[in-house]
Amino acid sequence: MPKYLLQTSYTLEGAKGLVSKGGSARKAAAQAAAESVGGSLESFYFAFGDTDVFVVADLPDNSAAAALALSVTSAGGATVRTVVLLTPEEIDAATGKVVQYTPPGV
Repeated sequence: MPKYLLQTSYTLEGAKGLVSKGGSARKAAAQAAAESVGGSLESFYFAFGDTDVFVVADLPDNSAAAALALSVTSAGGATVRTVVLLTPEEIDAATGKVVQYTPPGV
């Protein structure tokens, strides 16, 4: 199953909810959200800085990842930046493909 890195930043309302219910409740909510689209959480970490939460999730496909991110963002408590993660084997397969490409200015 494809892996995704979800970088989440809380809004003011999201931070208030975090303070009210705690970190374990947010992890449980993230796990339930991932499971609702057919996936699961591999890891969930809070952090300092611009990103408040880093989640690595196994999700069925890009549309499931988009649905999850859109649901979280549209709820108003957080924003999500989604990064598709690739395995070394996927990069090996990519480097073996022939691509017809002309660079700019050529």
